[in-house]
Amino acid sequence: MGKSFTQKGEKMEDLKNEPQQLPINTVDEMSRGRFSNTMLVTHGPEEFIMDFLLQSPNGPHLVSRVIVTPGHMKRIVRALQENLEKYESRFGEIRLVEPPSTVVQ
Repeated sequence: MGKSFTQKGEKMEDLKNEPQQLPINTVDEMSRGRFSNTMLVTHGPEEFIMDFLLQSPNGPHLVSRVIVTPGHMKRIVRALQENLEKYESRFGEIRLVEPPSTVVQ
């Protein structure tokens, strides 16, 4: 069986454990990001819907909605868990406080 190489001559098997860099195209407004302090998750048989909200004195406002497949949701949860563990090992455990009673749950 032949070996695969990249355009730079690296063996593909040597790159399997390296994080992949994806070129990302975005518009300026999107690259600034959105702040969210509340999240709602709903799901159907074929999708998960994550609504990111900004809870303010005027009530909750939807700032972003992300819809993904169940398989992708599982990968998201895994990536979030791994990054949370890395964060806490570096900065210490995150202590949860009770959200204000006005927060949408």
